[in-house]
Order: sequence, then C-alpha cells, then structure tokens
Amino acid sequence: MISLRHVSRWYGQVLGVNDVTCNLGPGLTALLGPNGAGKSTLIKLITGQLRPTTGVVSVFGERPFGNTGIMRRIGYCPEIETCYEEMTGGDFVRMLAAMAGISRTEVESKVRAALEAVRMMEHASRRIGAYSKGMRQRIKMAQAIVHDPELLVLDEPLNGLDPVGRREITDLLVRWAEMGRCVLVSSHILHEVEQMTRSIVLMDRGRIRAMGDIYQIRALIDSHPHRISIRAEDVRGLARRLLDMPYIFSVRLSQQDPNALEVETPSPDRFYDEFPAIVLRDGYRVSAFESPDNNLEAVFQYLVKG
Repeated sequence: MISLRHVSRWYGQVLGVNDVTCNLGPGLTALLGPNGAGKSTLIKLITGQLRPTTGVVSVFGERPFGNTGIMRRIGYCPEIETCYEEMTGGDFVRMLAAMAGISRTEVESKVRAALEAVRMMEHASRRIGAYSKGMRQRIKMAQAIVHDPELLVLDEPLNGLDPVGRREITDLLVRWAEMGRCVLVSSHILHEVEQMTRSIVLMDRGRIRAMGDIYQIRALIDSHPHRISIRAEDVRGLARRLLDMPYIFSVRLSQQDPNALEVETPSPDRFYDEFPAIVLRDGYRVSAFESPDNNLEAVFQYLVKG
C-alpha cells in the first residue's frame, strides 16, 4: 500500500528524511524514533502534505502529493491540534466527512458510527473549545475514520489520553488492522506500542535503522548478548552450574536481591531449550524467569544509542 524508494526531504540546510526505502502493507506498523528522527516528515510525505526532494513516494500505486483521489483513501490524525474551537465535535466530524466525499444520504450514519467507535457520541453536541485533551484526541480519531479509509496514519494518537482511553484507542487500531487495512502509528510510548504490534519501523537521524518484527530484529543485534534474569533458591549453586554452559558469557549475582542473578548469552534460544532440563534434573527451585532484553525498549536503546 505504501512504497518509498530512496526518498529524501530537505528543509533548506536541514535534512528531515535521508534516503529512505521501505514498503508497508496491511496490518499495524509502529513508526518509532526519538524527537527529530524524521517521523513527522515521513508521515507528511506519505499523506501527500510534502513532496520529496529526491526519490519516489507511492501510495496505492500513485504519488500522493496533491493527489485528492489518494487523500480521500487516507485517514489522518495529526499530532498538532487542528480543531475549530467554536464548532461542536459532531459538526467538526460532519464537515470532514463531507470533505472526504461522503454523500449527504450517508453522512449522518457515518458520523454516528465514527463517534460511537471513539466513545464520543454523548459529547458530540459540545464545543471543541470545552473538550479536554483526551476528548480532542478522540474527536480527531473520529474524523480520521469517518470515511472508512484504506490507510490510517496517526501521529502520536495516544497523547493526552487516560489509561482507559489509551486501551480503547489501541483496541480500535488493532481491530482496524485486523480488517486488512494499513495502519501506521507514530509513537514514543514504547510499552504501549508493544501491546499494539510486533511490526516496527525505527528511525534515527532521518534514516530507517530497523524494520520488521521486533523479536527478529533483536535476534540480529549480535553485538549485545541477551540478558536473562532468574530468581531462585540456591542462586550461587545455580550460577556455578550455568557458568559450565559453553554459550554463557557471564553470570552476575544481583546486589539488590540475594535470590536473583542475570545471565548474558548470545544464544538465547538454545538457553531457553536447555534451561528447563537443568532445573528439573538438578532440582533448582526457580520462582521467576524473564528477559529484560526481549522487549521494544531494549531494542530501541541498542539501535539508537548503541
């Protein structure tokens, strides 16, 4: 649905996006990166708000810049506030629905469906100027989905939402992706992205540093052995036993918890396969077992700062 080929975008002397090449299809993909990484520029290129300085951006096989036909197939929720303070939420969504080409006979049913999807129907008659930050986010989501777009692009859609609102919007985006739509979500809230999807595009300094399944990406970062935390009785005896394994780099006892240790290994799959047999055979009592490395936060830090 989205294709970029050697795309760069300059702002005078500042490089926003640098030689980006990628393809995005159906499903939910998270666009991640620190401030200034180029995420917003990439989103504006995909949604046709910017023309690339070099390279080719293609959405549904066409160039999106100035292409109203493509724009009507895209739902866009910007990070910045773009609402009209004096309008009611319902009128705002209704206006955007009409601009998207929805017929007069369908507009009311479409608006109602969008407002109900984001839990804003009971607040539709209130002025946007009286909305909280979370309500503004929800009404922006409603206008993004009201015309039933094939591609949904959202820039920091969870900002300002309370925990319940974040859960509801996350569930909505996951359902949208499960219907075969393409959903691209820009975010810096890593633990919430991890609940949405395993598919990421990680940007830093205008370039794509990694793309694909988060766990496959972590497996390829060979310069950083996997850390595995274990809590057990006889932790010193277990540490000595683990050091006998040829693919264990190190075993460190925790200074905070006398019953905990941390293992470093370049072969986590082999360790996961063999560790249960060691525990059962040698009679170690293990109460906790997890990898602080096998998550999005760790991958993000390794790729951006490592």
